Amino acid sequence: MLALFQQTLSITAPVFAMLFLGVALKRLGWIDVAFINMASSLVFKGTMPTLLFLAIVQADLGSAFQPALLAYFCLATLAGFLLVWGWALWRCPLADRGVYTQGAFRGNNGIVGLALATSLYGDPGLSLGGVLAGVMILLYNSLSAIVLAVYSPSAKADAWSILKSVISNPLILGVLSALPFAYWQIGLPAWLMTSGTYFAQMTLPLALICIGGTLSLAALRESGGPAIGASLWKMLWLPLLGTTGAWLWGFRGVELGVLFLYFASPTAAASFVMAKAVNGNHQLAAAIIVITTLAAAITTNIGIVILQWGGWI
Repeated sequence: MLALFQQTLSITAPVFAMLFLGVALKRLGWIDVAFINMASSLVFKGTMPTLLFLAIVQADLGSAFQPALLAYFCLATLAGFLLVWGWALWRCPLADRGVYTQGAFRGNNGIVGLALATSLYGDPGLSLGGVLAGVMILLYNSLSAIVLAVYSPSAKADAWSILKSVISNPLILGVLSALPFAYWQIGLPAWLMTSGTYFAQMTLPLALICIGGTLSLAALRESGGPAIGASLWKMLWLPLLGTTGAWLWGFRGVELGVLFLYFASPTAAASFVMAKAVNGNHQLAAAIIVITTLAAAITTNIGIVILQWGGWI
């Protein structure tokens, strides 16, 4: 229990450090609203698509390929997305429904989930989690683009406009453009991979600094109810439903453990970037990220202990 808590904390603590750095830089006047807007745009249009592209290109799509597990993850994610969206229709203000839904279902699996799977299971967790992450990236970004487009104050909500917003989303384009390179194992020049890695490595620090620069006690208080509601979905109800469904499906051992860690990951920093890109309530998105990241150190450990106690993982 203590060892897993320390592993979780070692992953989530740097995230908080960058968030608090953003708060401090804003207080010191070293960054301002103009910087946050420009940096968020750079992350959304440039560094994050590059990060996703490189992650797919470097992944071994042939290893640990389990169609049943991938199919279940997709079905569970889609069901959770629709469930949260339906709840938001009833409980959330119209303008915040897209941000609320995205924050409640979209996990930080590419960083927190994959790192925990590797820490818990070693190479089997890395290979299985890596393939699952490739599917997750495309699924999360597509569903997020749809729900944000529906409620975006700056976008039309007809079917054609929503489709265009999905297929023109830089994050989705980054994933789709990488698939041919990964499938046919097309190599890229070493200098290009190195330069791309330098560029992509700016993604998480910049995104988290922007989130921190946006945070304020007043914003957290204003986002309190919706942020807590979305965080409960992300850290409690969806992991419980998704993991129970996986157990009933028959998954055990590494497969069940990795699925739980992916369902139980805190909300991804990309949700803030996408909310800001469509002029959504980015303060609500930031509050959800902070609350779920803080909660992850507790809920992840409790879930692992219960699953280990039952002898299921």
